[in-house]
Amino acid sequence: MTRGDAGAPLVAVLDYGIGNLRSAQKALEAVGADARLTADRGLVADADAVVLPGVGAFGRCAEALGRAGLDEVAVDAIDAGRPFLGICVGMQLLYESSEESPGVAGLGVLPGEVGRLRPGVKHPQMQWNVLERRGDSLMLNGADDPVWVYFVHSYAAPDGDAVVATCDYGGPVPALVERDNLWATQFHPEKSGAVGLGLLATFVSYAGVRR
Repeated sequence: MTRGDAGAPLVAVLDYGIGNLRSAQKALEAVGADARLTADRGLVADADAVVLPGVGAFGRCAEALGRAGLDEVAVDAIDAGRPFLGICVGMQLLYESSEESPGVAGLGVLPGEVGRLRPGVKHPQMQWNVLERRGDSLMLNGADDPVWVYFVHSYAAPDGDAVVATCDYGGPVPALVERDNLWATQFHPEKSGAVGLGLLATFVSYAGVRR
């Protein structure tokens, strides 16, 4: 297996041509990962952990991921038990579908349809908001309350057993999911200052332990 520089965990950031993917890569590097922005299937297969960022529309991201041939690669990484982190639309892509893009399939790793934020609140939610814990969370281990993080989104995942933190935006909104080796955030840890970097550091540390 390929190893990261100087023994650092090798983290593959899936490069499918959407948005500023490099910001996630740079944040992971800042917390000690050998993070590589890549569409190379071999490198992704060798990585200690995989990250799927995403910004913009669900359908556009899903189609771009498929064109790059990285949809199956992402599912294979999750099924193989490697640490996997979805960020923002990258979290939404883990579900079966989205109200935003009817007829476009997600990866189907988590059940349900992504839905539009409740009426009566500003769309998108573009602000700092505090996480409200729900049960145990590996990613939030060591994080002191209140945990303030940065959101930019108009759609959100459905509630479910994997949701370990929410934010209040016209009601509870799923913000963090964890299931075995799979983690995903609706917020942007790479844009959430020291707190966000701390959460990414926890993920990178987890990837190192799971080697």
